[in-house]
Amino acid sequence: MSLAASSLGDVVPSKPDAARSGSGSGSTGDAGGDGFFRRHKLKLLLVVLDSVAIGLAYFIVLFAGTYVRDTGTVRALVLIAAAIVGGLWAERSQGLMLARVSAVRVVELTRLIRAAALLAVAVTLFDRVFKLDMRIRESAGGALLALVFLVATRSAYRAWLVYERSRGNYGRRVLLVGADEESARLLNLFSTHRELGMNVVGVVGDRTEAMINHLEHLWIGEAADTAQLAEDYDVSGVVISPMALPTVILNALIRELQAQSLHVHLTTGIAGIDARRLRSLPLSYEPLLYVEPVSLSRVQLVMKRVSDVIASAIILVLASPVMLLIALLIKLDDRGPVFFLQKRVGKEGTTFGVLKFRTMAVDAEARLAQLKAENERNGPLFKMERDPRVTGIGRFLRATSLDELPQLINVLRGEMSLVGPRPALPSEVEHFSADLRQREQVLPGITGLWQVEARDNPSFEAYRRLDLFYVENWSMLLDLVIILGTIEQLMMKVVLMVFRREKSSDSTTNVIVPDTTRIAHR
Repeated sequence: MSLAASSLGDVVPSKPDAARSGSGSGSTGDAGGDGFFRRHKLKLLLVVLDSVAIGLAYFIVLFAGTYVRDTGTVRALVLIAAAIVGGLWAERSQGLMLARVSAVRVVELTRLIRAAALLAVAVTLFDRVFKLDMRIRESAGGALLALVFLVATRSAYRAWLVYERSRGNYGRRVLLVGADEESARLLNLFSTHRELGMNVVGVVGDRTEAMINHLEHLWIGEAADTAQLAEDYDVSGVVISPMALPTVILNALIRELQAQSLHVHLTTGIAGIDARRLRSLPLSYEPLLYVEPVSLSRVQLVMKRVSDVIASAIILVLASPVMLLIALLIKLDDRGPVFFLQKRVGKEGTTFGVLKFRTMAVDAEARLAQLKAENERNGPLFKMERDPRVTGIGRFLRATSLDELPQLINVLRGEMSLVGPRPALPSEVEHFSADLRQREQVLPGITGLWQVEARDNPSFEAYRRLDLFYVENWSMLLDLVIILGTIEQLMMKVVLMVFRREKSSDSTTNVIVPDTTRIAHR
């Protein structure tokens, strides 16, 4: 059996006979001798989707403009074919054909932007070599439109993949080698982020250590038997905690596992460090990792503040008609106040009033205590899918995040940033550990890494880990990718809302779409 829930107590190792029969994990994508198509289905699906997105983008640019009229259809088709090949090459160079990359939105967006830039260069070079008379604006425009289409198709692909992996499909059956604290941390990571597709079927290592680290329910044998256990449990890879094994045994084990054509993953033993800050350095032919320091200059901080002010002012001006309409609808809904001011904890622990469009009944705060038992998240954060305090118009505003627009005023006042950890309630901060209080080193944001990557994840550990990752690894590029990820997420939510409403109107029964995207402190 693969990891069954975020509760580790429910996880038990698969039986070898069940693994061989294919009933152990529901894994259908990465392992097994079920034929080329079945083993490579995810990659083939990505190739098809990306080819269509790139080809369609350049088709629109070339046929909708003057290129076909000036140079002919044949040349346009040649360029489209070249763009598809060049785009797939660019994506492969960025590791975008790996299903695990698509499971992490921020990583995928960063690589898609780089791939689109490479695509524009590749198409331009192809045009210059074969003298096809393509203009720079057409090459760049096609790459930009391809980026938009790729983000859209991969968003749909990711939603499908996350759904399938939540059911145990398209995952990779793996063994955890090492029964130490690092393995316990990894097990928690894999169980709370099922979208990663790492289905742990057992832990091998010292049994006493497994008991100490609460891994005894998954323990299946000693590290010396890893190769045989990997064969018995029909796994496609192993994840090794190097600190749990002596160097000589570790090296011998890696060679033995690779001889069996198994994927071997080694953990670094560090957490919360952006992979882009790690550099592999050969030290007398021995591997060594160098951790690049985060250097936040005053210039970078000023740039972040200036970009916050300019972007917030522009959005407020453009969104003012929409905000006036929302204010009118809220007033007509229940005659209550338009805005909701709530005390939150900001930078360096100072409190401020966060401004939002009111989406709940006027007495919502007083009724919160009655609903505490219905909390669907672990930890101090509160969330209900069908919160009875939410008003009719409020449900729509929350689903589209339009209720957050007034927080642009908080940004202009210097109390918030466009991107950062979400400001927590004082009652929530009381339960935060000392390390989680490090999130107060930066301004809270309207959107953030947690909202983009794990907003619907009920695990408080995901909230803690992603907020601290942002604080530890902040950069302007990370902010840009988070903003793009937020836009992508909002577009997908609107599409899903329209789709669900159309589906509901076609049904003979009333279908209520649950609001799965909100927590009380958002």
